[in-house]
Amino acid sequence: MNIQNMMKQAQRMQEQMQRQMADLRIEATAGGGMVSVVVNGLKQIQSLTIDPEVVSKDDVTMLQDLILAAINDANRKADEAMSSQLGGMMGGLKLPGM
Repeated sequence: MNIQNMMKQAQRMQEQMQRQMADLRIEATAGGGMVSVVVNGLKQIQSLTIDPEVVSKDDVTMLQDLILAAINDANRKADEAMSSQLGGMMGGLKLPGM
């Protein structure tokens, strides 16, 4: 196999991976489900749900913290999904930083 064919195959694999990650939906919650966020595998927020009970003008900081916690958890799960997906495509080959 020549290098040109290998590059084309790698590009096709990358495009396939990006499509799969864009279609993936990952949900994470914080505050016992008071805040819920759904991201795709590309870490783009698809939805954010906030329980009205947690909305208080006297404690905006807590709400902000819950939102950040849910988003960070969803992004961590997206990273894990990407690593898992890459591991399957690469036959378990470990790449630095992945």
